[in-house]
Amino acid sequence: MAARVEILAVGSLQGALAPAARHYLDLLRPYVGVSVREVREVPLQGRAPAEVLREEARRLARAWPRQPVVAALAVDGRQLSSEAFADWLQAAFERGGAGFVLGGPLGLAAELLARTDERLSLSAMT
Repeated sequence: MAARVEILAVGSLQGALAPAARHYLDLLRPYVGVSVREVREVPLQGRAPAEVLREEARRLARAWPRQPVVAALAVDGRQLSSEAFADWLQAAFERGGAGFVLGGPLGLAAELLARTDERLSLSAMT
C-alpha cells in the first residue's frame, strides 16, 4: 500500500494562495496519496473563544485523519529543519501514513492536541 497524507483543516484556503496550494498538491500526488478535507469555520463574532474551539473540535473530531501518525500544526509546535521534517515524514510513511490537523484562527482545542502524536510548527510565522 502506498503512503498517504491526509490534511484536515478548519476553513478553506481562498484567494491568491489557493492556486499555489493546488499546484503543490499536484506535485506531491505522483509520489504519495494526498487528500484534503476541510470543516466549516465557526464565526468568531459574538462567541466566546472557548465556544468556538469546542465547536471546531467537534467538527474536526468527526473528520479525524485515519493515518497511524497524526500531527497538529500549531504555533507552539516543534520546528524541524527540512531534513528533519523529511526524516519525520519518512518514519510516518513507514508506519503507513501521516495526517496533519490545522485549526482555525484560535488554534486547536486542548482535547484535540492531546489526540495527536506530534505538535509541529512549519515556521515561526505559523
